[in-house]
Amino acid sequence: MCHMTACAVLSYVSIVFLKIAPFQRIKSRSQFLRISTLSVVFCGSVVGGNISLRYLPVSFNQAVGATTPFFTALFAYLMTRKQEAWATYGCLVPVVTGVIIASGGEPSFHLYGFIMCIGATAARAFKSVLQGVLLSSEGEKLNSMNLLLYMSPIAVVVLLPAALVMEPNVIEVTATIATEHRYLGLLILINSAMAYGANLLNFLVTKHTSALTLQVLGNAKGAVAVVISILIFQNPVTFIGIAGYTMTVMGVVAYGESKRRHK
Repeated sequence: MCHMTACAVLSYVSIVFLKIAPFQRIKSRSQFLRISTLSVVFCGSVVGGNISLRYLPVSFNQAVGATTPFFTALFAYLMTRKQEAWATYGCLVPVVTGVIIASGGEPSFHLYGFIMCIGATAARAFKSVLQGVLLSSEGEKLNSMNLLLYMSPIAVVVLLPAALVMEPNVIEVTATIATEHRYLGLLILINSAMAYGANLLNFLVTKHTSALTLQVLGNAKGAVAVVISILIFQNPVTFIGIAGYTMTVMGVVAYGESKRRHK
């Protein structure tokens, strides 16, 4: 919730005061409904993902999340009738399979956790396709910063009651931690600013490439995060993990080459 509040404030400052991007007004009720839907779906993906982690191991959660490109390709076809070349779809197989292999196989299964995880994965895919429509729709097209400006306050309104219900003592806990750690406020501000940058880049990638490309890059991000984690924290690594993420990276490279050839 802090992240989305920061996104709203920073977007407003960037547009109104810094004039980084021109201010765009919402032109129709249908456009507002699409933005609202985008915000609610985003919140659903975050909440669903957090709930699933209560019941499923992180490795299984990561494996299910790796199927996001498939959901994205499905929603892109159903919503926009956009179809990629078959070779491009074929490149998604190693992208997804590699992360599943790296997760170490299927751990303990929990039905409710699995449903939440699948729901969050599908919501992320739907969000990517919908934001692509909002960023490129003729006549009602928004630039990335304005979309973030309108989406963030709605997300805050949706997340606030969810946070109070799921974490009723969150304010007291935060205040207690803040008294023990003097730099907590600064760290939250830095983290929120980074979240703003990440969301803005997320929109820009979707606008200039596609929703499917965004999710493929998301899988590649997992592989890069593992490598950085090993280098910084000296985490133990297995041969299966290396093999799985190597397959994912190779799939991402093949996907990029296939997109270049079939432009």
